[in-house]
Amino acid sequence: MADDNVVFVGKKGTMAYVLAVVTQMNQGAKEVIVKARGKAISRAVDVAEIVRNKFITDAKISDITTSTEEISSEEGKPLKVSAIEIKITK
Repeated sequence: MADDNVVFVGKKGTMAYVLAVVTQMNQGAKEVIVKARGKAISRAVDVAEIVRNKFITDAKISDITTSTEEISSEEGKPLKVSAIEIKITK
């Protein structure tokens, strides 16, 4: 699977990511993965639900993967953050 079917959720508004997912689906992508870390996880869930309920009603959430990623903080110490991947398929 190519990286161009992945939407990384960050600090932007929810609808920006919804638009990115819907655009990829409309361009023929059979599956799009919504990824987020830390505080953005709830926004990623919102994105998946809005896509499924409002825009592409035949889309299904086929897989959800949770994990813990280790990143380095500003002080250089390792920091553990939760991560989620939501796979949306048509």
